[in-house]
Amino acid sequence: MAAIGVHLGCTSACVAVYKDGRADVVANDAGDRVTPAVVAYTENEEVVGLAAKQSRIRNISNTVMKVKQILGRSSDDPQAQKYITESKCLVIEKNGKLRYEIDTGEETKFVNPEDVARLIFSKMKETAHSVLGSDANDVVITVPFDFGEKQKNALGEAARAAGFNVLRLIHEPSAALLAYGIGQDCPTGKSNILVFKLGGTSLSVSVMEVNSGIYRVLSTNTDDNIGGTHFTETLAQYLASEFQRARFELLCSPLFNKCIEAIRELLEQSGFTADDINKVVLCGGSSRIPRLQQLIKDLFPNVELLNSVPPDEVIPIGAAIEAGILTGKENLLVKESLKIECSAKDILVKGVDESGAKSFTVLFPSGTPLPARRQHTLQAPGSISSVCLELYESEGKNSAKEEDKFAQVVLQDLDKKENGLRDILAVLTMKRDGSLHVTCTDQETGKCEAITIEVAS
Repeated sequence: MAAIGVHLGCTSACVAVYKDGRADVVANDAGDRVTPAVVAYTENEEVVGLAAKQSRIRNISNTVMKVKQILGRSSDDPQAQKYITESKCLVIEKNGKLRYEIDTGEETKFVNPEDVARLIFSKMKETAHSVLGSDANDVVITVPFDFGEKQKNALGEAARAAGFNVLRLIHEPSAALLAYGIGQDCPTGKSNILVFKLGGTSLSVSVMEVNSGIYRVLSTNTDDNIGGTHFTETLAQYLASEFQRARFELLCSPLFNKCIEAIRELLEQSGFTADDINKVVLCGGSSRIPRLQQLIKDLFPNVELLNSVPPDEVIPIGAAIEAGILTGKENLLVKESLKIECSAKDILVKGVDESGAKSFTVLFPSGTPLPARRQHTLQAPGSISSVCLELYESEGKNSAKEEDKFAQVVLQDLDKKENGLRDILAVLTMKRDGSLHVTCTDQETGKCEAITIEVAS
């Protein structure tokens, strides 16, 4: 039996199958290798994919797009709030959960985001079965790097509701590495690899080059209305004609610069320089743009740029390879499974600086390969009998808010000292599954406290 890998993106979905020692993307019933992640509801049916996308103009209020952005989120989540504001399909809170309000004329119904995702997964399963047969249901699902446990669980449940046997959820960067066989063998040297994912929500226009310097638009990603005319339709019509590279690059230059600046910020946060990076893996449809590739090459002049696999197929191919490994299939390209898990957010400890102000120290920057271990010494006045180590998680910027605190360890009944400071050694170990074990030890007396947080990030 073969195995399946599925990538559900914000704008599209793609399925690959692992069979006879290799992974390949499967085309859907329209002959397309990538399926729009769009679901439209009509009076009599639920339409998934290209047909739903093509009918969205006349049925926009009953057409769900970018469901991945809201999956597993609550109404107080900032990303969910932004999505609700921008969505043309009404999203409401009902019985404590977010629902799409669908009105097809005959009745009004309320649809869970998970049910929308289930329909897309069902489409992917149907596509895979067209070449494998109905008995192939083992699947590996990819998840974004910043997905929390609630989002992961919602995605997994949607896939299971579609009839898949979910073998594993893996991060999208991990899948991209698998597609190129990176990390499977045991290389003698150490490599630092940057995975650059630029999908449909990262850049508002996705294009392909059809001739030297000539482009054709694949998709646009905006739902604004301008002067009563639907902007997506107008922009698509304007851009559907072929046009010169210079004009395109001029229009998109600010977006390109933002992409490169994001890479610079990542390097700074991780403590790397461009010279520390050995390879760059490109994935996501917009990363096919030559000008963007050139900017990346300029930033990493001595780096191997890996883009031989179509960028919108890299992630599902990697997922299919992992599925093949997990089901025991012989892999002609790689020898053992790659399990690269990373911390999704910064993990910080709160302290006090010399002026007495609160300060935060990043112990696990987002993107830290797991498992990982860190030590931190917390100094406290000897005159106090208890010390509290507070842990926070943050999206970055080396700071956090009080509501970001997720754990604390308290050392109590410490012997007081008349003078000086006491040193508390904290040892933090984060496992592959994201659980965090923390021990705090008073260096003078040896008194120790420990806790384990099941999912820290």
